[in-house]
Amino acid sequence: MRSLSSTTRILFATWPELHANAHGPYAKAGALTIIREPNDANSRPPEVLALEALGWALADDRRAERLLSLTGLTPDRLRNGLADRGVQAAVLEFLANHEPDLVLAADALDTSPETLVAAARELAR
Repeated sequence: MRSLSSTTRILFATWPELHANAHGPYAKAGALTIIREPNDANSRPPEVLALEALGWALADDRRAERLLSLTGLTPDRLRNGLADRGVQAAVLEFLANHEPDLVLAADALDTSPETLVAAARELAR
């Protein structure tokens, strides 16, 4: 599950004597807050998001079968059309049309459902 915080708190086990001699910003209770770099997941090109989403969808057999049946794609068409914007859009539209998968895919790809839907729209143009 993805954290909504832009910081991560890490607790270190310390020896009492080490903690007693600690100085500076890390002296308090053996805790350290690390500020993560901003995540650029939402700035990935739609083509990249579509291919990542396809990999995620194909990792589950039931979802992969549903993808093929609902999009009308065949395994050969999918394989040969990886660079085709229409195929990429179909993959993202498949997710956009089923909210539970959309939310799970967004979480797995470290992006937002809105970003995946916007990428689908962009590819469909």
